[in-house]
Amino acid sequence: MIYSLNGKILEKGTDRVVIECAGVGYEVRVPLSAASALPAQGAQTTLYTFLNISENDVSLFGFLTAEDRQMFRLLTGVSGVGPKVGLAILSAMPCDRVALAISAGDAKAFTAANGVGPKLGQRIVLELKDKVGKGLVSDAALGEIAPLPATGGTAQAVAALCALGYSQSEAAQALARLDPALPVEELVRLALRSMAGKVR
Repeated sequence: MIYSLNGKILEKGTDRVVIECAGVGYEVRVPLSAASALPAQGAQTTLYTFLNISENDVSLFGFLTAEDRQMFRLLTGVSGVGPKVGLAILSAMPCDRVALAISAGDAKAFTAANGVGPKLGQRIVLELKDKVGKGLVSDAALGEIAPLPATGGTAQAVAALCALGYSQSEAAQALARLDPALPVEELVRLALRSMAGKVR
């Protein structure tokens, strides 16, 4: 497998990039968020890659971090989630928000991605809740166990909101719109403001 690419950006689009490594140009499909975060054409960059081989296609997918790639592998391991849908999910939500939605059982959050309906969103949550809920990527296909970033301040904020009477789904939806780098107290305050009037 091609683990990663490090080279010069020859072309850059909204969902693809061509990287030249040792004289060879590799076309790589990337999430929209990754495409916008990559440097300009001509600059050097590194992408963590996943090579997908099917009966009719061989495609290379690229991600800014190893965690994003791990999440892509987990998502595409769900029945009904192919590489295009996995990419659409990571284009609609960053990796930590995906993990938070799964942990909170928020299937509706996944319908924001192209190609994901309510039933598929529920399947994603059901099939991945045990893996992500424990804070671990335990898929044997990865060959490793690594923590997902759905911990720390965001997880503490979810717990605090649940203690105030909100459901995990309501808390996750409110926090999904906020910057996870904010302090826990600020996350809770802003989430409460956005959910004003919903206290039970």
